[in-house]
Amino acid sequence: MFGLTLIAVFVLGAIFYTAARSRAVTIGGDTPQQLHSRPNYHGLLAFLLASLAGLAVLVIVWTAWGSFIESQFVAHILDAQPELSPIEVELVLNDARALAEGGIASKTDALREQIAAEIGGQTVLHHYGTMALSILAAALAGLWCLKSAHIGWRARNRSETVIRRILALMAVIAVATTGGIILSLIFETLNFFNNIDWQVHKFLFGTTWSPLSGVQAGKLDPEKVGAIPLFAGTLLITVIAMLVATPIGLFAAIYLSDFASPKVRAWAKPMLEILAGIPTVVYGFFAAITLAPFLRNSGESIGLSIASESALAAGIVMGIMIIPFISSLSDDVINAVPQSLRDGSYGLGATKAETIRQVVLPAALPGIVSAVLLGISRAVGETMIVVMAAGQGANLTANPLEAVTTVTVQIVMLITGDTEASTAAGPAFTLGFTLFCVTLLMNVVAQRIVRKYRELYD
Repeated sequence: MFGLTLIAVFVLGAIFYTAARSRAVTIGGDTPQQLHSRPNYHGLLAFLLASLAGLAVLVIVWTAWGSFIESQFVAHILDAQPELSPIEVELVLNDARALAEGGIASKTDALREQIAAEIGGQTVLHHYGTMALSILAAALAGLWCLKSAHIGWRARNRSETVIRRILALMAVIAVATTGGIILSLIFETLNFFNNIDWQVHKFLFGTTWSPLSGVQAGKLDPEKVGAIPLFAGTLLITVIAMLVATPIGLFAAIYLSDFASPKVRAWAKPMLEILAGIPTVVYGFFAAITLAPFLRNSGESIGLSIASESALAAGIVMGIMIIPFISSLSDDVINAVPQSLRDGSYGLGATKAETIRQVVLPAALPGIVSAVLLGISRAVGETMIVVMAAGQGANLTANPLEAVTTVTVQIVMLITGDTEASTAAGPAFTLGFTLFCVTLLMNVVAQRIVRKYRELYD
């Protein structure tokens, strides 16, 4: 019903767009040049005002009315059974919702059936009442816009002001969302360190990672929250992935941009970029079922012991996944290098290979650094491939032939386990905050590199 109301509001806005545009044409009459704004701006303003009014009422009424209804049901349940805990009240309410929707409840009694009957009636009233109020608000805003239109009506200025404020609101939402995420990470990280008596060095430099096995009376054991194995595993797999992806992606971009014929480029570039559209779980299956057994059998044939789940298998497949990111971005920045630089190099007698090596690549270095940084971020944040191909045990080793785990895998294991959320959230959020700080540091370093070389070649 929410989606249907949203569609109705936008359709009504489109109707007012046509009506306002026609009214502006009528007002202009035989002298349309006297209009302050073109008819299209009159229609745009009517569409914006009607749509925004309907959308605002829809969101506010839907949320406030729904919260009010739920609070009434909770009060009704507590009046009938005041001894229930908040979790039990929520369970009764969920069962009543299931009965109202024709589903299966965990338990059925007179209270649940009564609440279910009330939910059915209140839901219908909530949905249709919200729809009616939203459409009414959109209609009133559109009619006001039609009534206010005249020859001197500054529809262009008003519509541009509305659009500018919408853009500013979107920017504020984006910044606020980022700030909220960072604050949540910081607060949970502080709670985690408080839970281990502020022994930060145990987390940063400890070599034993088993946080949930050391929980005693709600307190974590500082000796079992050492994250060095996770950082080492993440770094090892990322290095292997970048050793695979960077040269292949960069050389492929150089070939496609300067050496390949248009016919070869026309089919090679799309085929290369198909790799970016393959789901990561498919890469994980490929690593676990195909590459890992191949590496193990190959190692046995030459006397090497390679684990069934190894950092090497995960890193190679992750590198294959990252190739299109580096190749596509590098290709774009290499093509963006001015042709005049190439022509000047050719004029001095340099070959195409020398021009690529000594002119084009240095000029494109800022973009290439950005592409590599994107690849590193992609590798650091990957989860499925590591879970399926590298293992989940926190093994501190620099041997790529052994099983390791990464920060993201441990975050997933902590959050999706059966352990109490308050206990698992601390280590998980702390790992996430540490990963955020490392990524931010990499961005700062990369920006300095880009700025340094951009000054030389702009």
